[in-house]
Amino acid sequence: MLNSSDKPRLIWACRRGMLELDVILGPFVEHEYDDLSEGHQATFRRLLECDDPDLFAWFMGHQQSEDADFQAMVEYILERNQIRNQR
Repeated sequence: MLNSSDKPRLIWACRRGMLELDVILGPFVEHEYDDLSEGHQATFRRLLECDDPDLFAWFMGHQQSEDADFQAMVEYILERNQIRNQR
């Protein structure tokens, strides 16, 4: 599992095999991650351990995660990215 104090590795873990995921995860970890509670940071790090096809389906709205914490984090990431992009 990724360590919360090793931000460069976390940023690297956000680089995925799909450009769509890179565009979603990279800016979020750079701009929002540090402001998350410790529990939400842990959820985000666990989320990064999921397979790319699952992440893609969740972020594109094709499916919802069965893990409520993951689904809430996906929705939060999308919301924060949208707000940041509107500035």
